[in-house]
This record gives sequence, C-alpha cells and structure tokens, in this order.
Amino acid sequence: MKPETSLGNTASAKLNLSGLSVPRQALVRLCQSVDFGQILGLHIRDREPVFSPPPTVLRDIKLDADCGPRQEAELADFALREEVCRLLERIDQIENGRLDRIEVRAGIPRRVLIETKLNEERQ
Repeated sequence: MKPETSLGNTASAKLNLSGLSVPRQALVRLCQSVDFGQILGLHIRDREPVFSPPPTVLRDIKLDADCGPRQEAELADFALREEVCRLLERIDQIENGRLDRIEVRAGIPRRVLIETKLNEERQ
C-alpha cells in the first residue's frame, strides 16, 4: 500500500507515521530531533515539505538538565498527535510556499508562522 501524500479528509482518522509520504515522515522526525526549538524557512512544494534548500533549525537547550533523544524516535511506527495532523493540513492548504517558523515543544509542532499576501480585493 502506497503512503498518503496529503491528508485530504482523513484528518479525523488516526494517522500513523507509516501512512505518510517520505518527506512528511522526515518532517515528523525533524520535529522529534529538535525536541524544543524552531524550524525556520521550510519550503512546501506540491503539498510536500522540501529540504533543499534546508531549513534553519534552532534548538532550545536547557543547560540545567540532561537531554536525551525522544522515546518515539526509536519507534518504526506510531500514531501521530493531533498537532502533527493539523500541521500537515496546513501544508495541504498552502500547496506551494513556505512555513516561516514552526515552533516545536517536546518534539511536537505547536505553532506555525506563515506569511500571506493580502488580495488586492481586500485592500
């Protein structure tokens, strides 16, 4: 069975990592590796994250605690959190563009900053 490239109407159903395209899996794994921090300038092409050019990654590291890898990073497959599904829905809506900033906390994308242009009709 071929992995999904976009969410379509499946957002309400539980999605697993294995059900995503390779670029989307890479984005989920990137969030896990960041743990706490930000992903800046992630390009989207045809509803898929593009890693060329690579986004900038800012890690927020606590110096008063030991930081180890996230437990789910060792898992081959797992159910996606609702926040991940919402991020993927945003990517589907953008189709082609750029996510200026993805804020990641505990390996989960929590907030997204997207630049949009005002339509001439709205000015």
